[in-house]
Amino acid sequence: MITKVSKNASRLKRHRRARKNLHGTPERPRLNVFRSLKNIYAQVIDDTTGHTLVSASTLDTEFKGRGGNVEAAKAVGTLIAQRALEKGIKAVVFDRGGYIYHGRVKALAEAAREAGLEF
Repeated sequence: MITKVSKNASRLKRHRRARKNLHGTPERPRLNVFRSLKNIYAQVIDDTTGHTLVSASTLDTEFKGRGGNVEAAKAVGTLIAQRALEKGIKAVVFDRGGYIYHGRVKALAEAAREAGLEF
């Protein structure tokens, strides 16, 4: 009997494998990305304490427009970078969450870089 593995289960497996080597520190926290069909979320996390330092998503009140497209991902990328820079965070480790670096994930990352984050 052949069992079918879901796409999300495969993504979580890739994410766990990548997280073995990705650790956010107070000097260089981790920028985590999660995407759903309707929205995209980004968090800057300090893994030593387990606290989220900054977050942004398409569900924020400042955000206007659709949440599941590339333009929305760019807006979330600039928003997370602005909030991180306000808190004094300049360099981060990028955690793509097991997703392919393409489309919305790539747009968020490039927008955050253009807004001033280093990774």
